[in-house]
Amino acid sequence: MKIAIGADHAGYLMKNEVVARLKALGHEVADTGTFSADSTDYPDYAAEVAQRVARGEADRGILVCSTGIGMSIAANKVDGIRAAVARSDEEVRLARTHNNVNVLTLGANFADPADAARWVEIFLASPFEGGRHERRVNKMMALESGAPGTSRGVDPKR
Repeated sequence: MKIAIGADHAGYLMKNEVVARLKALGHEVADTGTFSADSTDYPDYAAEVAQRVARGEADRGILVCSTGIGMSIAANKVDGIRAAVARSDEEVRLARTHNNVNVLTLGANFADPADAARWVEIFLASPFEGGRHERRVNKMMALESGAPGTSRGVDPKR
C-alpha cells in the first residue's frame, strides 16, 4: 500500500517512528515532512497529504501533530477526505470499517509509540464494510458538493 505521511514539529519524532514501521511492514511511504523539529504550520502538511490521497497518489494518509485535532480539521477541508483522530484501537477500527476513513491523525502528546504503531496497523488492515455504512458515507461526502438538504445546499437566510 502507498502511504502519504506528514507531521508538524510536534509530530516530527513520532512521524519518523511511524515511517520506519510502515517501511518494515513493506509499505511504500511518501514522507512529505517536516524533516526537523523546527516550528512549522500543521495545515501545510495536512493539505499535502490530503491532496495526495484525494488525487489517488496515495492509498491512505497519516498525519501527526501534538493532538491530531488540527491535522484532522485541516485534512477534512480537502474534498474526498475523511480524516479521524486515533484515540483507541476500537475507534480506529470503527473509523475504517464504518466511516471509510482515508486519513488517520495521531496526537504525539497523547499517544505513546506502541499505541501509534498499533493504531496505524489497525487503520491499514481494517476494510470498509460498505452496506448500510456506504449510504451514510455517501451522505457525508454529499455535504462537500452542496447537495439539496446538506449544509451547502441550504439557504443560510432561512
